[in-house]
Amino acid sequence: MVRPRQFGFTLVEAVVSIAVVGVLFAIVALFLRSPVQGYLDTTRRAELSDIADVAVRRLVRDLRLALPNSVRVDASGRYLEFLQVTGGGRYRSQTDSTGAGNALDFTSASGDSTFDVIGAMPTVTAGNQVVVFNLGSGFTGADAWAASGNNRATVGSVAGSTITLSAAKVFPFESPGRRFHVLEGPVTYECDLATGVIRRYWGYTISAAQATPPSGGSNALLASRVTDCGFAYNANELLQRYGTVSLRLAVTAESETATLFAQAHVPNIP
Repeated sequence: MVRPRQFGFTLVEAVVSIAVVGVLFAIVALFLRSPVQGYLDTTRRAELSDIADVAVRRLVRDLRLALPNSVRVDASGRYLEFLQVTGGGRYRSQTDSTGAGNALDFTSASGDSTFDVIGAMPTVTAGNQVVVFNLGSGFTGADAWAASGNNRATVGSVAGSTITLSAAKVFPFESPGRRFHVLEGPVTYECDLATGVIRRYWGYTISAAQATPPSGGSNALLASRVTDCGFAYNANELLQRYGTVSLRLAVTAESETATLFAQAHVPNIP
């Protein structure tokens, strides 16, 4: 009688097979480690660069809407503040040849409460403020940050080409270019190294003294993982046309840091 042939493997063969497979996996893992680590490093660096780039782009975009001569940085270089505008226009400075038109009066001791806009009406709604000829800190009567004796007035209503103020205002100085700006409100960027974030504040009350941070209003997280940052402002007092805001920002993750330095020009022609 012929016995059927047995198929299978011994325990020794199984152990040897497992050992061989383990060695092969180790070799493959050794060769794949560098490419995988390189991919992870590249992804992390891209993420850090994106965090820094988004923060800088938002800041620069906001600074393009800064009221001329309103940018200020605190002594620590951690807080940047400015007055944000929605637009601007030209006010009527005198009536036409027929005596028609509502000109903005700078000579009346009681002030003026209505004036016509020459050209297109800018984006302005009730509650916004109108600023005329802002020269900034150190110029009495031409500093929109000042609590009193300033050059801003609240808009009451808008109809056609006429802006009506909520109360009569004596604007101290007339703009040589007959220009005015529509003020939306103050904005602050905070670099908080204690928590490693940059925050944006808005919707709070204008204050002559820079608050660090401001109270009230709203705030939103702009960037996280921040290990170093700072603001600087050069008013370019020689030319008086453009100021320069400098931003230094470092973002860190897993002992790797992405550092970004950027500058933005701010028009200071009132």
